Amino acid sequence: MLPTMSRLLKLAIVGRPNVGKSALFNAICGKKIAIVDSQEGVTRDRIYAETDFFGKSFELIDTAGLDSGAALPFHEEVRRQTEIAIQEADVLVMVVDSRAGVTTADEEVAKLLLRTKKPVCLAVNKIDDLRQVHALHQFHSLGISRMIAVSAIQRFQVAELLEFAFEGVEFPEPEPEVPGIKVVIVGRPNVGKSTLLNNLLKEERCVVSPIPGTTRDSVDTQVTFEGTQFTLIDTAGIRRKTAEHEAVEKFAAVRTERAIDRADVAILMLDSVEGITAQEKRIVTELEGAGKGCLLLFNKWDLVQGYRMEHCLKSLQIENSFLSHCPTLFASAKTGRNVDKIFAHIKQIYEDRKRRITTGELNRFIEKTVQAYHPPMLQGRRLRIYYLAQVGVEPPHFVLFVNKPELMLETYKQYLINKFREAYGFQGVPLVFTLRGKQVREEEDRHPHASNPRQHHNDEEHASDSEEVLV
Repeated sequence: MLPTMSRLLKLAIVGRPNVGKSALFNAICGKKIAIVDSQEGVTRDRIYAETDFFGKSFELIDTAGLDSGAALPFHEEVRRQTEIAIQEADVLVMVVDSRAGVTTADEEVAKLLLRTKKPVCLAVNKIDDLRQVHALHQFHSLGISRMIAVSAIQRFQVAELLEFAFEGVEFPEPEPEVPGIKVVIVGRPNVGKSTLLNNLLKEERCVVSPIPGTTRDSVDTQVTFEGTQFTLIDTAGIRRKTAEHEAVEKFAAVRTERAIDRADVAILMLDSVEGITAQEKRIVTELEGAGKGCLLLFNKWDLVQGYRMEHCLKSLQIENSFLSHCPTLFASAKTGRNVDKIFAHIKQIYEDRKRRITTGELNRFIEKTVQAYHPPMLQGRRLRIYYLAQVGVEPPHFVLFVNKPELMLETYKQYLINKFREAYGFQGVPLVFTLRGKQVREEEDRHPHASNPRQHHNDEEHASDSEEVLV
């Protein structure tokens, strides 16, 4: 079954480059989503965000600048992205620069929008107060009757702009909100992230180019697949710090980190030809530290000759122990090989991040595991394990109550973790294990209602005075 898009009324912001479209996009959303910079051509893909107009939800689309005479990178691909946004939008807002006046590019954009026969509103930007409203009159020549002065930076008359834009437009009845799985697609530049997103959506949502660094903003897309809603987040490739010369590239890296923060599961894309690099290792560390689920996807596998899949996996396990517990797909975003298996893996990882195991079952596991291999003696003392309890999810968090945490040797800790993974799986999910000593346990026995993992499941509450281990 192919994924289907959720339906909301769509408003697209259109105009020539550097008139303030992204600033207006952020002002309407009430937060910084699109990257704003003084240089032209910063926005390349269509950027989507759900917001509301007096309680009525709609989808806002930020587009790249339209300028037929521009010599900007990816000009033809960027123009196609903007044209797609114009086609799918219900309402159009054209943005012009009051200080620059009417330009040839403005006239071409106005003609294009008027030909669509869709509701069009002209936002004359960079007018900070009503004393400058006279600057509107020069734009009557564009032929757009609904016109309003705004300042995207000052948020002057932004609400009034939406009133103009939606005048006479009927909003569709809102659909019941369905909980969804947020999936971020991460990897270094030019590994195929945007191509994968386009393949999953069965449409050209993002600019695809062989030149590294094409995507700069994070792009959110809601899709439904076999009854489950997913939010797919395409991100700018994470580069080496030394390569972030432009301020825009630095902003894009921050956007990627934020995208990871709000995601449930990440698709980590690796280039099958080049293998894992320092950038991917840093991404893995970031995902594991943030407690995010991870699906490994070896892209461009169709280009690999004479190399076995198990050899790739073995080299990864040597690089990072967490990767050995992640589901792996050998795929081709370009040809579609194994792309249809992604959603099922994501759903399973998501469910495992929220999974709980009862204290009784955990203690039967720990008793059996310790009986099979007792902790070794350390300077005449032996580690004693009292019980194991789960105290949190997303990621799963467990507390191991022992007599002395310092008696837990690294080798024995790894033995317990490996046996735990064998018993319960949690594929693609980081696990947090906390050791708590006898003194803490006795304190809890005296105050059982204050902090007892048998009664409470709050990982923040239980992780303050003991050692945390991510695995």
